[in-house]
Amino acid sequence: MTFPSQRPRRLRAKPALRRLARETRLGPEDLVYPLFLREGIEQPVPIDAMPGQYQHTLDSIAREVEEALRVGVQSVILFGIPLRKDAQGSGAWADDGIVQQGLRRLREAFGDAVLLIADLCLCEYTDHGHCGVLEGQTVANDATLDVYQRIAVSQAAAGADVIAPSGMMDGQVGAIRAALDREGLTDRAILAYAAKYASAFYGPFREAAGSAPQFGDRRAYQMDAGNVREAVREAALDVAEGADVVMVKPALAFLDVIRAVGEATQVPIAAYNVSGEYAMVKAAAANGWIDERRIVREILLGIRRAGAQMILTYHARDAAREIPCWEELG
Repeated sequence: MTFPSQRPRRLRAKPALRRLARETRLGPEDLVYPLFLREGIEQPVPIDAMPGQYQHTLDSIAREVEEALRVGVQSVILFGIPLRKDAQGSGAWADDGIVQQGLRRLREAFGDAVLLIADLCLCEYTDHGHCGVLEGQTVANDATLDVYQRIAVSQAAAGADVIAPSGMMDGQVGAIRAALDREGLTDRAILAYAAKYASAFYGPFREAAGSAPQFGDRRAYQMDAGNVREAVREAALDVAEGADVVMVKPALAFLDVIRAVGEATQVPIAAYNVSGEYAMVKAAAANGWIDERRIVREILLGIRRAGAQMILTYHARDAAREIPCWEELG
């Protein structure tokens, strides 16, 4: 018989060898925990479509961040749900807006132990549910940029370390960078939603954030799912305008885009493991169809392996608890 001279199985024979040979690693510090902060409630409100996630009060969000820090998750991104909405989304830049209150509360409670990222968009704050200022039934790009500047300065002044514009307006990063620099906030980073696709995977988020559009959809400003080169172009434009990190959203159906954007740019890459991806795992696990711990491990490692240095995920807190136990999963 002819026996193989190359035996890859040798490096799989024992747990210690598998650990030494592992190419992709993931730690709690690589995860960003998205949290919803809702004005006008006295107790956390469960999000039906996202089991284990809540619309938080100022008190409960502080407790949630404390727990995240305890298990090693050092970064959170805040989404606000205001009590009142209007056509301009004025609650997004109010000094006493719900996200601004949350940023101050968390900074006071945890200092620099937590990295505070503020999502910058208007969909949660407008009565029409679109991500910008309207002219008729069209989102007006340049008028929206003026509003984004006001929001960015307000969020940074309230304590945000990172501003994360998600509206997919042309020129949004450059406008925000200019506004922050003009106010002396030159040390605040921008995490750009560079390639945000018009995706069905956002469904549960719209329940969580109360952000469903009241008419039409967002395909005129979010990207078409068939495009990769466009994503690379969008990321390059954002970097040229001053983005410090660029993000691909969603993650699982766009792993090739994460790889392409990572290979084309020289800044860190983030990926958003979005609400629909989370909800599908939770639903399948609740029915006993999958092993949730193993599935979450594979999903997060897969996103990381595709090239994302940081992953925004609703699994963050629970995954961080499990990471020390992942070895027993094989």
